[in-house]
Amino acid sequence: MQSGKHVYCQKPLTHGTWEARELNRLAKQTGVKTQMGNQAHANDHMRRCVELIRAGVIGKVKEIHAWTNRPIWPQGFSTPPEQEAVPLGIDWEQWVGPAPWVDYSPRIAPFAWRGWWNYGTGALGDMACHIMDLGYWSMQPENGPALAPQAVTAQQNGATEYSPPINSMITWDFGPSQYAAKEGFQFFWYDGYIDAEFDRQNWQLAKNGNEYNHPSEEVLEGVDFSKYGSVIVGEEGKLFFNRSRNNWVLKTSSQIDGFDWPEITLPRARDQDNYKEWFDAVEGKIPQGESNFELAGPMTETILLGVLAQRNPDTRLEWDAESMQIKGHPELQSQIRREYRKNWTLTA
Repeated sequence: MQSGKHVYCQKPLTHGTWEARELNRLAKQTGVKTQMGNQAHANDHMRRCVELIRAGVIGKVKEIHAWTNRPIWPQGFSTPPEQEAVPLGIDWEQWVGPAPWVDYSPRIAPFAWRGWWNYGTGALGDMACHIMDLGYWSMQPENGPALAPQAVTAQQNGATEYSPPINSMITWDFGPSQYAAKEGFQFFWYDGYIDAEFDRQNWQLAKNGNEYNHPSEEVLEGVDFSKYGSVIVGEEGKLFFNRSRNNWVLKTSSQIDGFDWPEITLPRARDQDNYKEWFDAVEGKIPQGESNFELAGPMTETILLGVLAQRNPDTRLEWDAESMQIKGHPELQSQIRREYRKNWTLTA
């Protein structure tokens, strides 16, 4: 970005909260075209649901619930695996980069790094940019600063010094806003199989059952949670959504009789393709893609605050977004902005 290059970056946008804030700042400063790779963001049906929620099809929003069966990779291990020889063609120093050093193992790269605090952000960081996208995007105000939570709390099972939890439930508290109920709203996240455990001998998660974390029956009202990924709960109804399907389910009250079906207000991505949307921004055909860093940065911050809560469970962490601090917990600052390894620092 400092050299004027446009940037497409996969999710989660960054490993740490401070990094997400910096990318958003640099994108604004340099004016380059940016995009985060949460592909369903480009789908017409997601954008239509955002318009419907903002237009009040379920009334003011009280709660948002999102869930996933991830992790499907190892999480919850307490010590690293045995060191193995680095394969030809891999520069392990370069792969580890600014993160804390761990000797090479195929149980880290190329896939299972997701289950390491040093290199990944667990099931939450891996999947929430997809699954929380509808809810977070829908609640963005038309004008003013991006949505930021007031506090976050996590309950989790199996997290260790090295690895994210086997399963968890997280709650973000948001204050009043344009599309929220008068008292604000809460965002709930559920991940992992309920009875899973880490099998060290085979270095994998043993599910011990097929049910994964999900909202209560009071929230679901008989809807099969395995067919959806989120539900937006308003004062007058609910919208069930799956980013992979272009049909959604509305459960509403008679209070929306006469609801004025909204006009299209969000730009539509060419061919519902987030790569093409970014290309169009780069070529000047549109101002920016919809998942540019101005939205993706704050959403990543919010998700990574959940990661912070997983590492410090059963404690309500109050967030000061302006100063980027957890109130009353200066010791957590190193988890908001981690120290990079020697020779990996940079000036932005």
